[in-house]
Parts: sequence; structure tokens; C-alpha cells
Amino acid sequence: MEQSKWIQKIEELSLNALPAMQTQIYDGWVIRFADGYTKRANSISPIYTSNENVKKKISNCEQLYFARNDKAVYKVTPQANPINLDRVLEESGYALEGTTSVQVLNLADTESPNETNVIKYDHLHDEWFHDFCLLSNIDDHDQTILKKMLGNIIPKTCFMLLTDEGGTVTASGLGVLEDEYIGLYNIITHENFRNQGNGAILIRNLLHWGKENGAKNAYLQVIETNAPALSLYGKLGFEEKYKYWYRIKTKK
Repeated sequence: MEQSKWIQKIEELSLNALPAMQTQIYDGWVIRFADGYTKRANSISPIYTSNENVKKKISNCEQLYFARNDKAVYKVTPQANPINLDRVLEESGYALEGTTSVQVLNLADTESPNETNVIKYDHLHDEWFHDFCLLSNIDDHDQTILKKMLGNIIPKTCFMLLTDEGGTVTASGLGVLEDEYIGLYNIITHENFRNQGNGAILIRNLLHWGKENGAKNAYLQVIETNAPALSLYGKLGFEEKYKYWYRIKTKK
């Protein structure tokens, strides 16, 4: 698959895997709102053909976010439309932040893992949500938003927990399966169980679940400053396909 098609495919999959609270389409740009929870769900994805004057569009989008007392955020890929968007945003005072590596793995040669102490749910379950929020230190306000977003996922899901022999949750994660691709999200390991292989075990089990349910490829997104995660994903065979980054402007 050529690079431009990879980017559009994975960007569409990732939009579906984390539904925003509200979405608006504006001349090829997907504008998302989620009451401030995460940049990814509160940003503009300029992934389709754009025809309107870019500076006018940027101004109009700023008004949408600033009216909500939110930052104006763009999720920019090498295929952002129009092609000069990143330069225009920079010239308009948008700061660069959060460069992220998007990585892909072909599942053809992945092996079946040991599923000992793995708990799987095919829907958002209170136990998974409780443990994930504890591991991630998510506050009450954001929990309310996140629960609604996760409950609105349309594609097939696997909410997974990994425990030790005593039943303590050591890691959690989410797999979202759509069109033969499994996306890995919310991967987190308990701080007392890191560097012990728990993350790798969890991921291998999520990949196996995806493969059993028809996935042929896996994808994930990892911020490029997260060296431990990059090392782990590299050992598992993931390879970078492209990067995206955020352009952010705060209301003055």
C-alpha cells in the first residue's frame, strides 16, 4: 500500500476507535470536541480535500474552539490538506507539540501467546474501566467523558486486563478491530510491575485476539519521546509508517 493510502486508512481507523463527544465536518476537515479530554479527541484532522481559503478556515475553527474556552488543536500528518497547512499554522502562531510515531505490524507471523491470567471483555466493562482509570490516574471529570467515548465505539472491541497470580491487575489495554486492522489503545502497566514483561504479554494477547477475529495488521500510536514504549514495540516487530504532530494555539 502506498504511503498516502496508509495514512488515510489509519487516520480514519483511529478516528473511529476513539469517538469524540461531538464531530463536525468542515470542507474536508474533521473537527472533534470532547470537553478537553486528550488532544486527539479535541482536534481538527485535515485529512480530506480542502477547497476553501486556508486562513479563513483556520480563523473559523479557532472561533469554534475558543468559544468553548478550549485550545485550537490540529492533528497534522504528512498528508494534511492543503499541503501547506503546517507552514500556515506555524506562521499563525501555532506551537508544535506531541510528535507521535504511527507504527504497523503484519500479523501473519505472530505466535499464539500464553493466555494465563488474561481477562477479556467484548464491551466496556466496569471492572476494566475502574482498573484502567486507577492505573492511568484519570480524575473524576475526565472519567465521565472517557466512559461515554469508549461506550460509543462502533467497531468490535476487546477490553483486556492482565493479572498476577494473586489477582492484582498488572496491565490493561484495548483492541479495536475494523476492516482487518486491530488498533492498540490505552496500553498501560502498573508502576510496580514495569520492566517485567507485562506490557509485552498484554499486547501479544491483544494481537492474538485480533488475529483470531480476522485482523491481518495491527497499528498503534506512540509519542516519540516515550523511549521504553518505542523499545517494546520494536521488539514486538512494529515498524513506523509515518509521524503526526499537533499544532496548538491558546486563546489570548
